[in-house]
Amino acid sequence: MKNKPINTGRTLLYALVMVVMAPSYAHVHISNARFLSKEPFFLVGQQTEVHGTVTDTDGMPLAGVTIRVQGTQRGTSTDFNGAYTINAKNNDVLEFSFVGYKTQRVPVNGAAKLNVVMETDVTALNAVEINAGYYSVRDKERTGNISRITAKSIEKQPVNNPLGAMQGYLPGVNIIQKTGVPGGGYDIQIRGKNFIKDSTEPLYIVDGVPWASQSLGVAELSAGINNADISPLNALNPTDIESIEILKDADATAIYGARGANGVILITTRKGKAGMTQIKANISSSLGQVSHFLDLMNTQQYLELRREAVVNDGYGSLLENPAYDFVWPDIKSWDQNRHTDWQKELIGGTAYRNNFQLSVSGGSSQTRFLVGGAYQKETTVFPGDSNYKKYSLHSNINHVSENGRFTVQMTANYTKERNHMPRTDLTRSAYSLPPNAPELYTEDGSINWENNTWENPLAVLDDDYDAKINSLMTGINMSFLLLPSLKVITNLGYNNYQIASKKLLLNTSRNPSYGFTSEGYSSITTNDSSRDSWIVEPQVQWEKHWGSMDLKVLIGTTFQSQTTNQLALKGTGFPNNGLINNIAAANDLEVRTSSDSEYNYQAFFGRVNLKIKDKYIINLTGRRDGSSRFGPGRQYGNFGAIGMAWLFSEEHFLASGKVLSYGKLRGSYGTTGSDNIGDYQFLSSYNVTGNEYNGTLVLDPSGISNPLFGWEVNTKLELALELGFFKDRILINTAWYQNRSSNQLVGIPLAATTGFNSLTGNLDATVQNSGWEIELNSRNIQNENFQWTTSFNVSVPKNKLLKFPGIENSTFASTYVVGQPITIRKVYHATGVDPDTGRYQFEDYNNDGIISSLEDRQWIEDLAPKFYGGLGNTFTYKNLSLEVFFQFKKQKAYNNFSQQAAPGLMKNTSVDYLDRWQELGDESSLMIATSGFNYSLVPSRDQYRNSDKAISDASFIRLRNVTLNYNIPNRGNEKLAVNVYLQGQNLWTLTGYDGPDPEHHSHIILPPLRQISLGAQFNF
Repeated sequence: MKNKPINTGRTLLYALVMVVMAPSYAHVHISNARFLSKEPFFLVGQQTEVHGTVTDTDGMPLAGVTIRVQGTQRGTSTDFNGAYTINAKNNDVLEFSFVGYKTQRVPVNGAAKLNVVMETDVTALNAVEINAGYYSVRDKERTGNISRITAKSIEKQPVNNPLGAMQGYLPGVNIIQKTGVPGGGYDIQIRGKNFIKDSTEPLYIVDGVPWASQSLGVAELSAGINNADISPLNALNPTDIESIEILKDADATAIYGARGANGVILITTRKGKAGMTQIKANISSSLGQVSHFLDLMNTQQYLELRREAVVNDGYGSLLENPAYDFVWPDIKSWDQNRHTDWQKELIGGTAYRNNFQLSVSGGSSQTRFLVGGAYQKETTVFPGDSNYKKYSLHSNINHVSENGRFTVQMTANYTKERNHMPRTDLTRSAYSLPPNAPELYTEDGSINWENNTWENPLAVLDDDYDAKINSLMTGINMSFLLLPSLKVITNLGYNNYQIASKKLLLNTSRNPSYGFTSEGYSSITTNDSSRDSWIVEPQVQWEKHWGSMDLKVLIGTTFQSQTTNQLALKGTGFPNNGLINNIAAANDLEVRTSSDSEYNYQAFFGRVNLKIKDKYIINLTGRRDGSSRFGPGRQYGNFGAIGMAWLFSEEHFLASGKVLSYGKLRGSYGTTGSDNIGDYQFLSSYNVTGNEYNGTLVLDPSGISNPLFGWEVNTKLELALELGFFKDRILINTAWYQNRSSNQLVGIPLAATTGFNSLTGNLDATVQNSGWEIELNSRNIQNENFQWTTSFNVSVPKNKLLKFPGIENSTFASTYVVGQPITIRKVYHATGVDPDTGRYQFEDYNNDGIISSLEDRQWIEDLAPKFYGGLGNTFTYKNLSLEVFFQFKKQKAYNNFSQQAAPGLMKNTSVDYLDRWQELGDESSLMIATSGFNYSLVPSRDQYRNSDKAISDASFIRLRNVTLNYNIPNRGNEKLAVNVYLQGQNLWTLTGYDGPDPEHHSHIILPPLRQISLGAQFNF
């Protein structure tokens, strides 16, 4: 080579320098090392390949253990078999860390193979990093209240929505599933209801990108099947989630300002890990059924009550007149000996859910990736072929530059949902159809109308409800280390959510006696809606360490824009039903909803965190928010918080404590806000009616302007004590909180003469939520082959309307009472049944001799839970594990009487309705039977449905989750690992509630199902 002499000279010069410097280098190294190298001094600085296996104390390989060369950015992680390979110098120290295990530091000391056994440290408070949104914090050092659930608990539950995996597991978080129909939504409250009229929805952040949770469903289309709540969170595949953090107090939420008033939910998806490329497959199949049927009357009981009711109403003689048979076909025309259990017939089927997931991950210490996809198909318990399908794709790539200064993380989630359901839930019919109602089909297989004497419930299966939903979320997070203590960060995100749904209503699905035709009746209603959102968040982080003091500073700004478009059309009248999907063929086309809105949001935020001697911590957060939902001069609001913590277990007088191993006292105080009122409320608004006057389009005023209303404010206070005993084998966290929400944004009622129902404005009302939260985790038994751990949480919330000036003179007086919760219901107080008349009796509060709708509805019942929580136990024996989790709640809810107060109507009801008043002097809990034709009894019936007797105890203890898991021993094939599991959800409920489900109180919507799932995971 032409440059060979130059290369040779450089090599000789390098060797000469090494010979001269080696003695000094070796002397310095040996004098400062904690161990002596056995290698010759001239090999100490050379890199060699080190490999080995990392296992737990049971000898099971640990996947995902991080191995880092101490003092450098070089690292890797173990593959599924616990194996790793890394280049290191002979005098390097390798640091092995893994969540739930004690970090170990092992010197290379010239070894080519290092096998490491890691000891369990279930609590590992100092090692667990908690996602706090704009920053992360060690669990031990957090000053705010952040609850957390990880993939370990999420993946053990057969759910379609991540909210379903959180029920009962987290203190202060009350979640209720709205329906057992696939694709439905959830209600969630974090520490109660803060605002009188606002939603309780928290802010959702997925991988740093806000995720709008508001449904774009239209009630006219989907209220009958999923309560018009189509949760956008269904787009998230629960098994793609690594962890979910719930931010609750001021210290944790104030940095999110106006968006954090109802709490913040941070969802972090799975990331790729360095090491060999891994392929993971998960296959599962689930069976779902209604967990509880009501005890309804049989045919003989029902007909006895019905005949008695007709006689009581004074029409007994007409029962013998065939001309009136059409009035009560159940008594006269239908088979008097026929009995059908309509609960089993209409909602007693089995719903099947099949799920398949595949992911590929791997990479180096610098670049890691993960790509995964999933397919799910779920049917219903209804007759027919209704089903829900979901296709999802999740990808993530992380890159770190060779010098460790530049990092980039890119995440993308795409989901396609297809929900094909009947337009109406069959649950109402299942609970109310007479037991002797006719056959569903005739002998030739067509819908049976039984001589036009009834509405066949299966006719609605021809009226399709169909929804197609596409969701896309992308996010990029980039950071660059300008200086050793200064880092710049940029977070970019984009969301797109689209829904196209339709509902058909065919003339053939209605009783032929109505004479409906496709030209005059058949209709299609469509909803085409979309939501686009982007966000940009540049940030600067600065950290400095001075002796025993650590200071962290974060400054950033947010730019966010969201546009929402919705168009709902209804086409009525078609030449024939074959053209009904072509809305252009409709005789009459009507615009039901047409809206376009834009929401812009801009903010500045900051954080200052000071830690002294690793035991005194102060955290300051602040945010200035700007929202386009307020008028000029009112668009900006300032929010902030202070959080403090004292790790008193680090004090020298407790450092050697054998009983108390961890102790922290923390507190926080601050404010968050809310602009959750919808767009353009401060402006006068108009609706396009579609009508014309003299050729001019008519506009209908829909809203009156008020540019003066401002931000709602939620002031939060919290004190907490965290304790660990016996080397943290027992952890107890106790928190007391008090949130006061003021400057309430509501629709202030206006006089009818104004032409408007209400005016959006601020009320000088204050709502307080306070309570206690207790969380306990313990390692009861831990030895080589057997482990037993317990988790427990309980929340005791209390809600109160502290003040509402002038409420007695407002329309709110019929709903709220100062000093009472805002979750109350003002109802009649039922005092029994008059033994002389058989009518219900009620307390006459104003003593005017008349039971009126307002003055006498003064009895108060609170429907908010008194306390709720969960208890879980996990037992592990070698490769076999069993997890059992119970959920409990103390509460009241509407019962059967809220649906039907009188016995004898043409609806089947509970056998309890047989205990009715029958003759003079009877002491009974239920009124005289009526067929509905004695109109003088109607007020008594309706008042009873709105009385305290329609509300009863709905407390329950539920066996919510059971998971049996077995890792098949790896025999001879180290590259394949197989795990089989059996999961159950909603398996058993202990309750005295007489309705369908104590947590889901509806008698017209399908309750959550009992699910049993069998599956297997394969790792290659």
